[in-house]
Amino acid sequence: MSKNDQFSSVWDALEEDPVRQENLKLRSALMMEIAERIKDQGVTQAQAAEVLHITQPRVSALLKGKINDFRLDSLVDMAHRLGMHVSINVAA
Repeated sequence: MSKNDQFSSVWDALEEDPVRQENLKLRSALMMEIAERIKDQGVTQAQAAEVLHITQPRVSALLKGKINDFRLDSLVDMAHRLGMHVSINVAA
């Protein structure tokens, strides 16, 4: 990859495998929604950690967008614990 390469999305630049690209997109979207919900609630990271059943450093990683630290299933669990509903729309 040269500095002049152009990509249709950031995910194309980060990952060549289309399956992994899709997983990154889903994780990213979910992480942004969870982070927004935490911020909207005005709770501390320690309080959020208690609700999410994770450690405060994990909350910090989530809020910093460290996408590689999180699996999709764990993000679904966290969203549920925040009262969010996660659904999947599968298209051909």
